[in-house]
Amino acid sequence: MSEVDHQPTKKVADRYLKCEVLGEGTYGVVYKAIDTKIGKTVAIKKIRLGKQKEGVNFTALREIKLLKELKDPHIIELSDAFFHKGNLLLVFEFMETDLEAVIRDRNIVLSPADIKSYLQMTLKGLAYCHKKWVLHRDMKPNNLLIGQHGQLKLADFGLARIFGSPNRRFTHQVFARWYRAPELLFGAKQYGPGVDVWAAACIFAELLLRRPFLQMLIFMLVLVIV
Repeated sequence: MSEVDHQPTKKVADRYLKCEVLGEGTYGVVYKAIDTKIGKTVAIKKIRLGKQKEGVNFTALREIKLLKELKDPHIIELSDAFFHKGNLLLVFEFMETDLEAVIRDRNIVLSPADIKSYLQMTLKGLAYCHKKWVLHRDMKPNNLLIGQHGQLKLADFGLARIFGSPNRRFTHQVFARWYRAPELLFGAKQYGPGVDVWAAACIFAELLLRRPFLQMLIFMLVLVIV
């Protein structure tokens, strides 16, 4: 990443003013930015497309397609998507933090009411996805974003898929390991909404325990399977 990309402010596409880096991953970086057209704070995910021979990032295009169709208070809102200087930029509503940060911060007290509220919003988001025949397939605390007023929204639909056909086969290499349903650990290629619900249940337990649920058991199970 160049020094220019990390400057405090930088205009993008004559509309977005980058403020700070929120996080970086294998394929790109997420910025906090200001939409100067409407004066609103947003989050911009910049996805590096790599060399031309590698083609288009189909994971990102799939995420764009799904998020353009999924409109619900418990699903992150994608407001814009465009190519800029060889990168694909996705513009999302800005969220203050994620559930993983809340769980890890021991200064934050999670009351039973808080836990119930987070779980309820998670399940509402999942129920909407499943109603639209979409499997999220990457449910984990850091993909559950939390806004300024405590609202929780599902994010990161890069691994999401449409389901419904009884003969459709999927990869079992989805979800972070601690949130992977037993059938996925055993290599199942046909599955449905239950895998998302299992992950949500693991997140519920993690909210109670303040650590990943069944971590050691799943680790031992993976060793046995391998």
